[in-house]
Amino acid sequence: MDTTPPSQGLVEAGWQKVRADGRVRPELLEAAYAEPRLRQLFPWTGMGELHFSRCTGQRWTWDIPYIQPAARGEYWVSGPLRSESVGPAATPEQAVTMVVERLPPGCGPAIVGTPEELAIHEAAALSVTSEP
Repeated sequence: MDTTPPSQGLVEAGWQKVRADGRVRPELLEAAYAEPRLRQLFPWTGMGELHFSRCTGQRWTWDIPYIQPAARGEYWVSGPLRSESVGPAATPEQAVTMVVERLPPGCGPAIVGTPEELAIHEAAALSVTSEP
């Protein structure tokens, strides 16, 4: 019997896709994938940036900081919103650490679905834990 969570296969396929698309520096992808808390999230790219989503379906979540390429092989961590900035990172590992330190409370593996389905899932989980 396969006990792999359904989202794990989709998340792994997402990592394979971002590796293959060539939009993000390979050393950043390797550093992010090596971090278990980020590896369980769904990765996506845009404008050379590496983003992380708590769900596998588009329109992905925007509640986790993302990593942008900067000059001289360095990085800039922003977000979660485009108007928010975390700061510079000299190495991919430092950028990954900055993101991990800012993960939302209770951030776990990405769920199969959209942000709306994630909200329903979280509301249901909250009601179960708050029952007497």
